Amino acid sequence: MIHKISAGHLTQDKIDDIITQGYKLELGEDSRERILHCREYLDKKIATSKEPIYGVTTGFGSLYNITIDTDQLAQLQINLMMSHACGTGERVPNDIVKIMILLKIQSLSYGYSGCQLCTVERLIDFFNNDIYPIVYQQGSVGASGDLVPLAHLCLPLVGLGEVEYKGERMSGAAILEKMGWQPIRLASKEGLALLNGTQNMSAFAVWSLIQAKRLTEWADLIAAMSLDAYDGRIEPFNLAVHLVRSHNGQIATAARFNELLRDSELIQQHKVHVQDPYSFRCIPQVHGAVKDTLSYVKSVVDIEINATTDNPTVCPDEDLIISAGNFHGEPIALPMDFLSIALNELGSISERRQYKLVSGNRNLPSFLVAKPGLNSGFMIPQYTSASIVSQSKTLCMPSSADSIPTSQGQEDHVSMGANAGTKLMRIVLNTERVLAIELFTAAQALDFRRPLKSSPVIERLHAAFRQVVPFIDHDEVMYPHIADAVEFMRDYKLSN
Repeated sequence: MIHKISAGHLTQDKIDDIITQGYKLELGEDSRERILHCREYLDKKIATSKEPIYGVTTGFGSLYNITIDTDQLAQLQINLMMSHACGTGERVPNDIVKIMILLKIQSLSYGYSGCQLCTVERLIDFFNNDIYPIVYQQGSVGASGDLVPLAHLCLPLVGLGEVEYKGERMSGAAILEKMGWQPIRLASKEGLALLNGTQNMSAFAVWSLIQAKRLTEWADLIAAMSLDAYDGRIEPFNLAVHLVRSHNGQIATAARFNELLRDSELIQQHKVHVQDPYSFRCIPQVHGAVKDTLSYVKSVVDIEINATTDNPTVCPDEDLIISAGNFHGEPIALPMDFLSIALNELGSISERRQYKLVSGNRNLPSFLVAKPGLNSGFMIPQYTSASIVSQSKTLCMPSSADSIPTSQGQEDHVSMGANAGTKLMRIVLNTERVLAIELFTAAQALDFRRPLKSSPVIERLHAAFRQVVPFIDHDEVMYPHIADAVEFMRDYKLSN
């Protein structure tokens, strides 16, 4: 399957399809023309302009006042890439690196960056051949673009840096030789075109949004199983309650629970208790607020991934080369911090439901084993969830609340959006694990309600889960079951 890079709107759902379904990329004719037109204009401008052009014929950052001779402009680009490749820490996962490459290609294709056509086409070669540059998570302050991670992303274009190819780590020079490609000879301004921009931050945001959508669906499904296993009440999900408050996510969540629990014997049976704890009763309000947050963040990131974010901006038709600040990550740093808080709440309320399920209430045995005392049962999975949720809470400190000046004070306010992205990724993974432990726990609790059954939807989920994770009759090693529960959530088709 082929996806043509064009001026058309690139959606996050389309990115998900491109990455997961193995699409190949190809430049549309309109994109080729815009790239060529912009480069031709820039070359003419350099040849005729008597004034220095920032980032094109000058140094970078606080070195903006130093003019570079024409015969040194190509070397300037290489120097920029080498000097800025200062990443450290853990590697950026390959699936996020692939999104970075896609977003960089998309941004350059609009024809406002001055890149050569061959440079963009080589990025497409990397994408289409599953060549993953080695990029590190630490180094970007998220304001001059993601300079450090994008330097690592693009070094292999010129035969430097490192890549992973078919599971093997090799140098940039080695991959070019293996593929029979010559190193790209960068033209003026291309260093900034490649290194400026928010594609690192945006890739973390897109990946996290894709996962967050999946996790909100799972949270509803798992919480419905927990509600039935806890002998909870359906009245708090009556739409009449939610229509008088009118939050979209809240209404959608309540409606979803009525669908999920339709025809459940457990939900319909007489209840002795008149109220449930907040972690059950307020699911529509909490899960719904997370969905509304997700919708807002998606709308902001949607704008960002369809934008040109390097500097300076080259506008051929207006005869303008403007040095400004489209590389600044503030527009997505704030929303990513917001999404981190929301996803943590999804994990936090999940852990509280787990606590209730193992507490020995409502005719469920303590810690969900037949012989508590001799057996600890599900005592410690809840500990693990508590540990994970606590870590996520510490990660919710907003990265965007910080700023440390760089480049001798020329770059005196930064977004720290890259840190917001890496922390968000960790919270996504943490929330997934907490929900997996709730699923493990809820499935165990549901088995103690037999012979009564939950709804057809929940029973199908339970039956499928039991093909992977067994009922725990006596104490056994639990961590493989938690790992299997995580993998089950990744493999199970939610449309079921």
